[in-house]
Amino acid sequence: MSRIMAIAAHPGDAMFTMGAAVAQHVHNGGSGVFLSLSLGEKGHPKIEPLRYGEMQKAAMTKAAGMLGADAEFLDYPDAGVPSGDQISLQVCDVIRKYKPEIVITHWSGSWHKDHQNCFLAVRDAIFYAGLAAMARQLPAHNTKKLYYAENWEDATNYQPDIYLDITPVYDAWVQACAVFPMWRGETGLVRYNDYYQSLAVARGALAGYRQAVALMTDPDQRLKRVHSLDS
Repeated sequence: MSRIMAIAAHPGDAMFTMGAAVAQHVHNGGSGVFLSLSLGEKGHPKIEPLRYGEMQKAAMTKAAGMLGADAEFLDYPDAGVPSGDQISLQVCDVIRKYKPEIVITHWSGSWHKDHQNCFLAVRDAIFYAGLAAMARQLPAHNTKKLYYAENWEDATNYQPDIYLDITPVYDAWVQACAVFPMWRGETGLVRYNDYYQSLAVARGALAGYRQAVALMTDPDQRLKRVHSLDS
């Protein structure tokens, strides 16, 4: 069975918006890994960033393990995730290490700078990872599918075209999300637990499942080559 990789700017984004898809893939016999580009350490109004970053890393490691997946981290600062070759090549190296057939990441239509740059870095990283002429420590690997997760911060021009049934893993995913202080409402910002649990029910209602998540296919994957419209 194949491997799925969720690549997000911050640990919470990875688990809340991509974690159910990773859990479903592992449940079906595959393997999964989460890659966080930063620790989201500036996301708590009362806990200083160094300590909160440690809490975020511990939460991501524990939550990933609860879903049977691995966790990897880069060390870019929260609100300072860049674009460009340096980060793209680092992500490329992680892709070559784990060899995922499927990658899920942020959509570009975001007001959040870190999310926008994550989108750019992942697109280039997938290209570099599959380029045999790009000499790195590990051999080239071609990722077959790229999807974009549904995130309230990345909603501009987001057009989902896949509803993924997460009913068998819904409870496990919610329990993994609950490891994060942000999910539990301790940061005093968005009610992430209510939003994403309700969204899973709403998407499931549209799809005919009890719970579901929406994904957006990369436009390059939508092209179909046929000899006839009857085929």
